[in-house]
Amino acid sequence: MDAKLLNPLTLAYMGDAVLDQHVREYIVLKLQSKPNRLHQVSKQYVSAKSQAQTLEVLITKEWFTEEELDIVRRGRNAKSYTKAKNTDVQTYRKSSGLEAVIGFLYLDHQNERLDALLDTIVQIVDER
Repeated sequence: MDAKLLNPLTLAYMGDAVLDQHVREYIVLKLQSKPNRLHQVSKQYVSAKSQAQTLEVLITKEWFTEEELDIVRRGRNAKSYTKAKNTDVQTYRKSSGLEAVIGFLYLDHQNERLDALLDTIVQIVDER
């Protein structure tokens, strides 16, 4: 299977789960707190607003390869038939672009690159 050929919203669906799992592991090990507190902290990393801001930082830092930028663009421009919850459409689309590239790296088994991206995302959010 060529992950590049998948629908960008399918990649974003996968990327959402991968990012969520990475963040959960990170905060569980970091905070060792009760589930409600963990959930509140995790939103700082996985909300659409946070993901959109993080994507902008990554693009400014020229973090992505050309292939990855293409996936980001496809994810950002994909027509979603679900409504964005608690955010505007533009923010939702940017977050979908970030999730799409995460999903792509995961499904394409680019594990080193994926780990580097996930760690960078956490670092960017921690620095805010």
